[in-house]
Amino acid sequence: MSRRSRGFGLVELLIALALSLIVVLGVVQVFIAAKNTYLSQSAAANIQEDARFALSKMIQEIRMVGMFGCLETIIDASKNRDFHASQLTPIRWDNGGRKLTLVTTDVGGNGSSPDWTVLSDCRSHSTAYSKSRTPVAGELAFPIRQLTYSFSNNQLLMKGGDANPQVLVDHVEAFDVSFGLASTATDLAASRYSSNPPDPALIRSVRLSLTLTDPNHRVSDQTFNVVAALRNRLP
Repeated sequence: MSRRSRGFGLVELLIALALSLIVVLGVVQVFIAAKNTYLSQSAAANIQEDARFALSKMIQEIRMVGMFGCLETIIDASKNRDFHASQLTPIRWDNGGRKLTLVTTDVGGNGSSPDWTVLSDCRSHSTAYSKSRTPVAGELAFPIRQLTYSFSNNQLLMKGGDANPQVLVDHVEAFDVSFGLASTATDLAASRYSSNPPDPALIRSVRLSLTLTDPNHRVSDQTFNVVAALRNRLP
């Protein structure tokens, strides 16, 4: 047999197989790296979406805190005469229990019954009643709800009225609230932050801090901070 027509030898086959294996391993490594990058980006996006949903909802409610209609003087005709008490403390933060309680005009429109309804003609009278109330001609109805956001068992929960707490976000590592306080009741801007405001009338803004974690540990914990300014001056 001539030298030119001879086939591959064993050594040549082994070299070819080794080179092919190296190429295959390289392709697999690229695929694994691309998959891990995709999973990490997806996990980070999910965390950001959860945080955006929860914080946006709380900011919306915070901005309506203290909005009890179009007149300052409101007659309390609620069943237990508890509306005026809610007016005095429309926003509270329990630092030990990690609970944020808001008394706010219902802007969600989710169909649930309000805790109170303020009926007013915006000229001479304004009265608060328990639960839902239908206005007569010439009146406006302002549904008022008391909402409680709480942090427990790595979940951010929301409770409204007599309903059971509902899970707003899972995989929560930390939840904190602090208040931007003015130096005096007449100042417009906040000069410092505190978790325990001495006087609700000094509150000008609310700072929320939410830390979320990935249960699969694809990305590190992410902390989100937002500040919501109060639109209504508290008593």
